[in-house]
Parts: sequence; C-alpha cells; structure tokens
Amino acid sequence: MEAKKTKKLKVPHVYVIVFFLVFIAAVSTWFIPSGEFEYEEINVNGVVRNVAIPGSYKVIPKEETTRAGLIEFMSSFHKGMINNAEVMMLIFIVNGAFALIVKTGAFHAMLGSLLRKLGDKSKIIIPVFFVLFGLGASLFGMNNEYNGLIPIFVGLGTALGYDAMLGFAIIELGRSLGFAAAIMNPFTIVVAQSIAGVPIYSNTPFRIAIFIAFNIIGIYWIFRYARKLDDDPANSLMKDEETMFSFDREELIEYKVTNKHILIFIEMLLALLLIMYGFIKLEWGSIELSGIFLLMGIIAAIINGWGPNKIAEEFIEGCRNIVYGALIVGFAGAILVVLKEAQIIDTIVNFMGSSLSRFHPAIAAQGMLFIQTIINFFIPSGSGQAATVIPMMAPIGDLVGVSREVTVLAYQMGDGLSNLLWPTCGIVTACGIAGIPIDKWWKFFVPLFGIMYIMQMIIIFIATIIGM
Repeated sequence: MEAKKTKKLKVPHVYVIVFFLVFIAAVSTWFIPSGEFEYEEINVNGVVRNVAIPGSYKVIPKEETTRAGLIEFMSSFHKGMINNAEVMMLIFIVNGAFALIVKTGAFHAMLGSLLRKLGDKSKIIIPVFFVLFGLGASLFGMNNEYNGLIPIFVGLGTALGYDAMLGFAIIELGRSLGFAAAIMNPFTIVVAQSIAGVPIYSNTPFRIAIFIAFNIIGIYWIFRYARKLDDDPANSLMKDEETMFSFDREELIEYKVTNKHILIFIEMLLALLLIMYGFIKLEWGSIELSGIFLLMGIIAAIINGWGPNKIAEEFIEGCRNIVYGALIVGFAGAILVVLKEAQIIDTIVNFMGSSLSRFHPAIAAQGMLFIQTIINFFIPSGSGQAATVIPMMAPIGDLVGVSREVTVLAYQMGDGLSNLLWPTCGIVTACGIAGIPIDKWWKFFVPLFGIMYIMQMIIIFIATIIGM
C-alpha cells in the first residue's frame, strides 16, 4: 500500500492576503463602535496641523456611519484604486520610463563602468549608500525623494553579482531604519516633540547612538543575505522572478560605453538633481516626479535614435511588466477605505491608548511601542500619526510615569520600522517601483523585523530606566 503523499502547505497569493485583510476590516465595522476625536489647528514650527484634543473622543451612533456590507466591501477595492491612483500612475510611469533607458543600453554601460572602476572593492557601495540614505531620512526627513533611485539600486544589486532584493534593501532598509532612528527628522521628531511639549532635538546623543546601532544591524543583514547568495545563488529570494534589471555581472563589465550612453547618463543625472531640488525646494510630489521621469525616458530614447512608435512600444512593455506591483497598491488601499468610512480608526486609537493607564511605567512604555507599531497600519503618515496619537499618549504617560521623551521615542520607532511591514504603508509603492513582489520582501524582512523589534524594546527599557 502506497504511503499517502503529504501536500506542502502553499502560501496564499499576496492578493488573496490583502483581500482577506479587507474582509476582516469590513467585518470589524459591524462590531467596533464608530467614534472620533475633536481636532484643533495648531502651528507646529510654521506649519498648521490638525491635532487631536486629549479627552475629546466621543462615540458616534452607527446609524450615522457606514457599516461595510457586501456592496461596500466589494466597491472598496475600486475606491482604493481611486484614492491611490496618483501612486499607481507613478509606478507605471517610472517603470515605463526606466524600461526605455534600460533598452538603450545606457544603464548597462553606467553600471559596467562603475564595476570596472571599483574592481574588487565594489561591495563598499553597500554600507556607504546605506548610511547615506539613512542620514538623509534621519536628519532631513527624506523619503519619497528616494523613490526615483529605486530602479538604479535594484539594477546595482544584480550588477554586484547578487539580485534585485539586495539592491532594493540598500535603499529601503537604509531610509526606513533612518526614519526609525531619526535624529532631527522635521516631519516626525520635530512634530512629535513640539506636540508633546519637550525641547526640540533633546536627547540627540541618545538618538545618534540608536542610529549607529540600527545601521550596524541593517548592514549586517544585507551582507548576511549576500553571503547566502555567494554560497549558493539558488538561495536568492528572486530566483523565480524576472525584472528588467536582471543583469549579468560579467556582461556588464565588458559593456562598451558610447557617446550616446554618456549623453543619456548626463541627462539622467540632471533629471535626478532636478527631482531632488523639486522635492526639497518646490514641494513637488508624485505627479511632478512622474512628469520628470516620463520626460527623462523620452529624451533618452530620442538620443538613442528611436522614433515615436518604438518609444511607445517599449514604454508600454515596461508598464505591462509592473501591473502586479501597481495594482496591489490600490487593493491594499481598500483597507483604509473601509476603516475610514466606518469611522473606527479613532476608536481603535483611543482604546489602545487608554488601555495603558493601568500599567507599571516599564510595561506601559513597551505598550506604547507596540501600540505605535499597530497604529501605523491604520495611520501610515508619520506626521499624521503624531498629530493623532501624541496628544493622547503624552498625558497618559504623565499619569503612569512614562516621560514624554520616551513617549516620542516609542512613536518614532514604532512608526519607522513598521513602514517596511504593513501593506498600508509606503513599502507597497516601493516594491511596485522595484518590481519585487511584496511577499518576497516579507520573506526577507520579517525575520529582521523580529530582531529589530526586540532591540527597540531594549532601547525603550533603557530610556525608561535612565529617566530619559
């Protein structure tokens, strides 16, 4: 008698996971009371923000809000697409534009030239850029400005002889750990400290120490993955995935640089500098970024001697390859659509915050970190989260003996690290631009998240004990 074959448990498709999360959100609207805080406009360092008034939460009768029935549930995906159309179009256009550049060979030539110049020292790129991205996020709050660089570093990862995941991790881990270990970030640290009523940029040496520790662990994690690929390329999380940046290192090193490639590279550099200037000085967003990338791709194709039809064909091919990554942004957006329409986000925030009031300071501080991590799923905006949560958490911290500095620290780390985890956060957009399935990213990041979360708990404990 033949032994029965055991079926291997199959991980659900990421779209199935997101669909299930939206379903859970819809069911919760029938059981979680609707409610809201009252908000007031306050000036935070020259910027007017709507900030929740402590103790102002009130329950709203369900009759005045929308429970998510079958129609509301199914239509939430359409609304999620509409709400995230700007980001989805960014993903399509950036990938379409980069497809044009890659097909010209300029990208190959640029990476090949870099590898030839660095020789055996090419791996130095990993820690150097990791720290630079982290400093930009930690000191200046740079985040979306980096999205235009994602394709370059995805390509760099394969050019170094590894894969797209490694290149993606350099920029994504670098900037997000910089956010979590923010030193002077004006959009998180300054906003939260201002609302909490503590001195701006206080305890900076402690934050610098956190930044250094986070960078050491992040860089180690990338090199650990690199060693696994050195041992056996089959260990690559991207082994079954093809992207436009799947290059062969040896072919790149032999790639000839032409005058056309030099012109295209100069044009790319000017476009990226313009993007940086626009974000920092002109308050540009996704729309302007899309426009510059589209122009950059078209100019590169013209320099390469292509006609209009060829440009259109290659652009569409680039967009076609990223449908998976673009649509998941809209699907994941349905989660917040359901929760916002039912007006239960403030209820969840209020319940979590008030539950801390009966704990010992050391436990309450850990609870703050946990709550901030969870709340980031519902309020993925760093400054928006500060405006909603800090006004409630700071007084609760006063009651249980948790300093306001520790409250801000718990907010900062809970918000920063989980940006790489939750499907409602920017990681979905970044994966879409990179052409990396988010389930592959989770396989890479979730073990690190566990390690980093324990480290954050230790940091919060130390900050509480020393009376930060």
